[in-house]
Order: sequence, then C-alpha cells, then structure tokens
Amino acid sequence: MSIRIADHVRDIPRSGIRDFFEIVQTMDDVISLGIGEPDFATPWHIREAAIYALEKGRTGYTSNLGLPRLRRSISDYVRKKFGLRYDPLAEILVSVGVSEAIDLALRALLNPGDEVLYHEPCYVSYAPSITLARGVPRAIETKAEDGFSLRADALEKAITPRTKVLMLNFPTNPTGATMTAAQWEEIAAICVRHDVVVLTDEIYSELTFEGGTHSTIATCPGMQERTVFLHGLSKAFAMTGWRIGYACAPAPLIEAMMKIHQYAILCAPIMGQDAAIEALERGDESVASMRREYERRRNFITRALNDMGLECLKPKGSFYVFPKITSTGLTSREFSMQLLQEHKVAVVPGTAFGPSGEGHVRCSFATGLDQIKVAMERMAVFVGGLR
Repeated sequence: MSIRIADHVRDIPRSGIRDFFEIVQTMDDVISLGIGEPDFATPWHIREAAIYALEKGRTGYTSNLGLPRLRRSISDYVRKKFGLRYDPLAEILVSVGVSEAIDLALRALLNPGDEVLYHEPCYVSYAPSITLARGVPRAIETKAEDGFSLRADALEKAITPRTKVLMLNFPTNPTGATMTAAQWEEIAAICVRHDVVVLTDEIYSELTFEGGTHSTIATCPGMQERTVFLHGLSKAFAMTGWRIGYACAPAPLIEAMMKIHQYAILCAPIMGQDAAIEALERGDESVASMRREYERRRNFITRALNDMGLECLKPKGSFYVFPKITSTGLTSREFSMQLLQEHKVAVVPGTAFGPSGEGHVRCSFATGLDQIKVAMERMAVFVGGLR
C-alpha cells in the first residue's frame, strides 16, 4: 500500500514536536515544557454555558459558516479588540480550530506551483499545510538579533513572480516575537505593491505582555481586502479541546473556504460554538487573569535561563521562550535528548520549527510555576555539567 500513497503526502515529515513527545510518553516523572497547551482548565463560566446548552438538547448541526450568534459575537469581538469590521453574515467562517481555517484558506487560494512565503522559525504545520494544498513553501529566516521579527528587506528579497501568499504568526510560536505598527506598515506596502494575499494567524494576540498593545497587519491601508484574519479560542481562553477557530476575510474568499469546509467537515461542533459565544462576550476577565500568571512565569523562566548562561530574549507575547544553546556545544536535538534522558525535563528541539531553529530549544511556560522552578534547577545542573 505504501507505493500507492500520494507523493506530496508520503514526503511530508511527521511533526517534530509530536515525534519527540512520543519518546516523552514512555518515561516517568518528566517535567514537560514542551506542548503548547495552557495548564488552566477552561474558565467555569464558559464550561457552564456548554453544559446548559447540552441540557437544552442543543446537539445538532449548525450552519456551515457557524452559528449566526457566534458570528455576530466574533464580529463584535474583532471590532473591539482589533479595530476590524467584518460582516457576520458573509465575511466570517467558524472552523474546527485555526488549523482547519489555515487549510481552508490555502486550498481556496492556491493553484499548483503557487509560492507561499512564511517566516521561520515557525509553527510546525505551516510548510506541510502549504504542500498539502499543492503550493510551494518558501521560508524567510528571522534572527534573534532582530527579535525574530520579519524584516521588510528580507520579505522583498524573497518575493518572486510565483509568490501568491504570505503567512504570518505574531506573537510567534516558538519565539514569542511581536511586530510594531510601524513594522507592519513596511510589510503591508510590499504586499500591496506585489499583490500578495496575507494569512495572519493571531491565535496568541491576547497574550501580549507588559501592557503592550497587539498590532495586526490587517489594519494597515489596503490590507483588509487582501488579508485572511485567523483567530481562535484555544490559547488565550484555555479552550484547546473545544476546537473552535474562525476566519475573517472578504466575502468571495469566505464563500470559497465554506465550500471546502461543507464537504470536508460540514460544521464545527455546536457545543464548542455555544461555549465560544460565552468566552467572547464575557471572557475578558478570565483572559486577563491567565495573562498575568503567564507574565509572572515568563519573567522567572527568562531570568533563570539567562542566569545559567543560555542567552534568552524575553518574549513580548505567547507562552514560549526560545533560548540559544550553542554555548553548550550540542545541537538542538542532542541538547533536548540528553536533558530528557539525564534530568527528565522535556523541551522541544528548535529544528522542529524549521532549519533556522537550530541552536535553540523551545520551552513553554504554560505549566505551573512550581514545576517550572524545578525544571530550571534541573536544567542548570545539566548545563553546568556540560561546561
């Protein structure tokens, strides 16, 4: 059967994160700083809304686009939080997580051979998603000395006549990088000049620290009409298992995405959609409380890593740090495997996020501070022993 698998599927590598954590699952007493999932339970008032919906017998299909009330809630939320206006009837689609929305957008936009640019290190699914949509993935390396931001000159240099889409994710997984409004204006001008469509994954936008204001490229002149604004509830609202994401885009593109969605998926689960309404309409206080705790953890883990000699930028968003480990003389995978085997701390090799992640590892601080403290103590012993 293996010879019958489609070439573009057979050649896609398995997720570097998931492969690594298959090993972790075979070990006891491991402290995991690996998987990017909040350690908080979904806030009670959100769970209660879903329970109440179930008690009322709301267990059927919804519109392919999603519950009308949820789409109105999304429209109001995006307007208040990001200053963007979308018609809830025609410009918003509710998806099974942001991952499905990315797949829908790429399949709706790409013809075979179209190029998609994305910044790297990046979330593990971007390049495979492009390949599965028959596009050509092309990475633009970002660097620690630039705060892992996307430089306008690097984007300009990467664009070719085949470039159709630019994929963005700020705050970024795995680096925690953010972009300023001024930086976005430079990027936007290039996209308009070269007629590039933008997919912007804003899943970590609420997790911006130090009172910082999140900035999105979609608000730049000439951009909303060429941008797919992707967001969801997994990270900031601690709703990973509910699998609710959404896409906001011009009506013709939402219609194209909906056609793929209705034949492949039909609709997102109604229980998750009911919970999402409660989250978007009354979840700000819960998000703020979790963000304060993430910021406290971020301050501790960044200081601890730098104190042990692993150069680490303080991320401005997300719940990840991306320390540099080249001073140990080990590769990213060697460092991660030895740390796991010798001290039972799990981090993700930087190469899981693309070749430019070599020399770094990703540590998630979406776990309790007590556990983080023990993990940092173990890592300090490990790094000290290498020297």
